[in-house]
Amino acid sequence: MLRPLSLVVPLALGVILAGCTSEPVMQDGIRVNDPFESGNRRIHAFNKGFDQRVVAPVARRVSAGGNEAGEPGAMDLVINAGANLSLPGKVVNSLLQGRPEPAIQNFFRFAVNTTLGMGGLLDPAGTDFGLPEVDTDFGETLAVWGVPEGAYLELPVLGPSTQRDAAGKVVDLLIDPVYHLLHRDAAWAAFGLRAASKAGDRARFGDTVDSVLQDSADSYAQLRLIYLMHRRHELNQGGTEIDPYADAAADDVIDPYDP
Repeated sequence: MLRPLSLVVPLALGVILAGCTSEPVMQDGIRVNDPFESGNRRIHAFNKGFDQRVVAPVARRVSAGGNEAGEPGAMDLVINAGANLSLPGKVVNSLLQGRPEPAIQNFFRFAVNTTLGMGGLLDPAGTDFGLPEVDTDFGETLAVWGVPEGAYLELPVLGPSTQRDAAGKVVDLLIDPVYHLLHRDAAWAAFGLRAASKAGDRARFGDTVDSVLQDSADSYAQLRLIYLMHRRHELNQGGTEIDPYADAAADDVIDPYDP
């Protein structure tokens, strides 16, 4: 996979840098770099319709089948398994960021949940061993390396992103050890399970998502604001956010979910 990586990474970084020169605007005190707004809004309209007609009904059906006895239901098992499969990629990214401690923690979490947790369906690493997941991705790796955020993007089906994070999603697929170690059919099955895990997350936070998408006067602007605030907060927690406007807008790095 080194040859594809040698082509994709420079291309991805080129796409990022191409959108870094636009003049940002302010939205509720948050700096927003959105030179592609007209195209983003068209994609947002598609995503909103897709969520309303496909994702939300499936998520509600999955949520309705949950277990009320306090035991993990089918949705919880799918979410656990999908999250477990994402851990090897997080290990790689932590190492690329020069952070061995979260890499070791995610490695042992993966080992425990894959063995004692029946392939990741259960979470003994978190409940019994005190090994919570340390989330990261290649978008954060790029931030650690000093790559700027770039322009805001809304991706088809995947939703809000930035040029840096969009490039990171592509590279995450290429560097994920799971897809290199598994047979092609098993790798596709793992990919499907991770996608189903995302649908489970949609069910878990269904009321919040519905409120933003269906009840907002401008769901595009609201979703953009929430995403940028939350993402910048995530990166700032690790001291990794490299934003050309960070010094001028310290209020950007707040947690929108903080009470």
